[in-house]
Amino acid sequence: MKKYFLFFITIFLVEVLMAGPGNIAPNATVTVSTSKDADSGGGNVTDGRIGIDGIGEWACEGVTTDWGYIRFPWVQLEWKTPQVINRIVLYDRASLKEHIAGGRLEFSDGSRIWVNQLPNDGTGKSISFPDKTVTWVKFVVTDGNGSDLGFSEIEVYESPVQSKDYVSWVDPYIETNRGRYIFFITGNRPFGMVGAAPHTRNKNQNGGGYNYNEDHILGFGQIHCWMLSGVDVMPVAPSVDPTRGPSAWKARFNHDDEIVQPGYQRVFLHEPKSWVELTSTERVSFYRFTWTQDMKARILTNLGTHVSNATMANVDVRKVNDHEIEGSFSSIKRYWGGPKDVKIFFVMQFDKPIEELDGWNGSKASKGINTIQGDSAGYAAAFNLKAGDQVKMKIAISYTTIDNARKNLNAECSTWDFDKVKKESQEIWNEWLGKMDVQGGTVAQKVKFYTDLWHVLLGRHKINDVSGDYPDRTEGKRDGTFTDAVFKIKTVPKNADGSLKFNMYNSDAWWLTQWNLNVLWGLAWPEVQDEMSASMIEYANNGGLLPRGPSGGGYSYIMTGNPAASLIVSTCMKGLLTKAAPAKAYEIIKRNQMPGGMLGGGSGPFSRSQDVEFYIKKGWWPGNAGITIEAAFQDWGAAQMAQKLGKKKDYAYFMKRSASWKNCFDTTQKLLFPKDANGKFVHSNPLSGEGWVEANAWQGSFGVSHDITGLAKLMGGEDVLCEKLNYAFEKAAASDFVFAYNDGYVSYANQPGCSNAHVFNHAGQPWLSQYWVRRVKEQAYGGITPDMGYGGHDEDQGQMGGVSALMAIGLFSLTGNEAITPTYDITSPIFDKITIRLDNRYYKGKQFVIRTHNNSAANCYIQRATLNGANQQLVSFPHEAFANGGELEIWLGDQPNKNWGK
Repeated sequence: MKKYFLFFITIFLVEVLMAGPGNIAPNATVTVSTSKDADSGGGNVTDGRIGIDGIGEWACEGVTTDWGYIRFPWVQLEWKTPQVINRIVLYDRASLKEHIAGGRLEFSDGSRIWVNQLPNDGTGKSISFPDKTVTWVKFVVTDGNGSDLGFSEIEVYESPVQSKDYVSWVDPYIETNRGRYIFFITGNRPFGMVGAAPHTRNKNQNGGGYNYNEDHILGFGQIHCWMLSGVDVMPVAPSVDPTRGPSAWKARFNHDDEIVQPGYQRVFLHEPKSWVELTSTERVSFYRFTWTQDMKARILTNLGTHVSNATMANVDVRKVNDHEIEGSFSSIKRYWGGPKDVKIFFVMQFDKPIEELDGWNGSKASKGINTIQGDSAGYAAAFNLKAGDQVKMKIAISYTTIDNARKNLNAECSTWDFDKVKKESQEIWNEWLGKMDVQGGTVAQKVKFYTDLWHVLLGRHKINDVSGDYPDRTEGKRDGTFTDAVFKIKTVPKNADGSLKFNMYNSDAWWLTQWNLNVLWGLAWPEVQDEMSASMIEYANNGGLLPRGPSGGGYSYIMTGNPAASLIVSTCMKGLLTKAAPAKAYEIIKRNQMPGGMLGGGSGPFSRSQDVEFYIKKGWWPGNAGITIEAAFQDWGAAQMAQKLGKKKDYAYFMKRSASWKNCFDTTQKLLFPKDANGKFVHSNPLSGEGWVEANAWQGSFGVSHDITGLAKLMGGEDVLCEKLNYAFEKAAASDFVFAYNDGYVSYANQPGCSNAHVFNHAGQPWLSQYWVRRVKEQAYGGITPDMGYGGHDEDQGQMGGVSALMAIGLFSLTGNEAITPTYDITSPIFDKITIRLDNRYYKGKQFVIRTHNNSAANCYIQRATLNGANQQLVSFPHEAFANGGELEIWLGDQPNKNWGK
């Protein structure tokens, strides 16, 4: 295994495609060969005004001859101190008459890079290279056409190695070619209600949303929620006919002059010749549009088409005054279920007066409107602009009322200072990402780690207003996975000082989050886990059921079982449940594990309550081994919480139910298989997905996390279990442990099986966990390109990112921190030092540090460990030790120490 591991690490090195550290060119002193006049001095190449003919440019003192001579200029940027850089973007003058076609970049370290085919329209040409430490860079023109050659702008980007912030390590481009619509959200604060970002493909999965491969932007949506989308805006030229839909207004762009970061994006749209910048607060998106040509510009708002995962309809818009528009629409025809109609309210404001408001409804266009209604409708605000003019726009949303949308805007974003809001957003992201500080490792590993954390903190959006008002759609007639929901407005409970006790959230399914988010959030962001748990409990207070994945304030019935129970139990067992009463939370969990609860999808004709009754009576879920395992684990979690609360009878009852999985064990193949209602195995193919939930016998059998000891006993001992599981990993390695639904022996592209590498820790051979965790981390989750990063399948709002991040820091919890004494399993971190800053509202300690010695790609095996200086022989340590703060030290080697961890 050692030789294979070393070989893989060698071939896996890839070029780092960085998305986002800052432009340091404005900090440089600029010198040029010559200048045409004072207005075009060298300083203009770093002034931020890009692609505007005659404005913010530098042009040389041009000389040409009739026999073909052209004066080729140079420009140099110099800093007072050495700078580590890895990218330069060059922008030719916007004029088509003068064109720098090529030249060479020279660096103070003596190196050179030749640059060819600069665009002749003022758009950017990006030149990326390995990190260089320089004091100056110089561009010498060697080819061009015209007289007064020069640049509109030169941008120089520092390496994240030099950057002092965490935002610079995040690369939002990672796996965008295979991710979901909700995967790429640049205009979003952690768990914010608003999620502003462009979309380049109008579909939900497999490269939906923002796809790096595309070269056209279809629009900028303000809502990137699981099963919700909308308020699609786009700057357009006056010739665009909006009744033709997105095909009429889509615009070309390229990545060379694009900036994508947490909290900020900048992109140039070629057709309307405009720059679009976006940022946000929690409930308000903020745009700055800059036009590079004179134009009667229009900013279009589409409210009547399908966007990714939902359709906008029932539009009702009103012009309030020359600066403000308000309205609402319904989100309908959404995938997978939930309330059939989720109404969304918004207020849009401009910093310049609207000169004309046009609208459309279906194929009918109208000029000079004050209102617009319909199902395929929208509007466009028109502005007469000169080249270089800017228009700023703010959009606040609410799921309750227009008035609350306006209150959200006034409370969070009363300023028109775009740069101030952008700075605040990125400071917030730096604060949140900085809760985990890592040192050592490769640049690629650090990029991936902070991108993982970004995804972990990005999804699952707030739905309550600043006032605490939120939509309640938990009641209504169910129709399959959808509900004709009754809309009510409720208010979040408040503290004595009037502040909100917690926030309410939309969320993708909580399915199997015990192996990722339920563990990771509690380490550095315990309030998130507390809030999410309280939010799910509030749903149950309203509608009786714990959501599997709530949408628009109602139930979606996505996936299976009662997975929110695992979240709440984990929160409680770690002592983090402060925003809801543990005793009441337990009663809700208990009720939802019974017939009529969420374990069977509620009550009524579309529920599976009869299956819950069968499961309780017979001890397996009829026809499904996957749900049997889920239900048994959730029963075990309920038992742990019952024990903590002193409910002995309930503890015994749920512990008995938690052993139900044993009824699905096949003594011949020593794996679990689905049984029918008569107790016969449905089939005997361990690679078949029949009778499983997105898994098979090889992937799912080892998911009996609460009783690996019992599984080993049935298999014939720990050695047999480890041999079988090791075989599965060896079979899956050639495919990088990545398979589609139901396929393969081990798949880390989806939730089932994403705990399997850690099972060896609980079966007497922890060195195999150390080995396979490292292998999976590099092969399945090590990619940092638009094609690779999370297995290309089911990242699911941070779940795969959560597994990846836990593998990186060498901590895990096979039981999701749900045991009566929660613990953390230890594997070998990829970083030399990890500092987790503890939240003192929840934990006594200041920080918990994980320090490794002799760390390398080859040294994946733990030789010994200490916790706060004392010998740490066990493979796990209690959550209490983490909460008190301290230091875990790990010594690594290239050979397994089979005496450690037992």
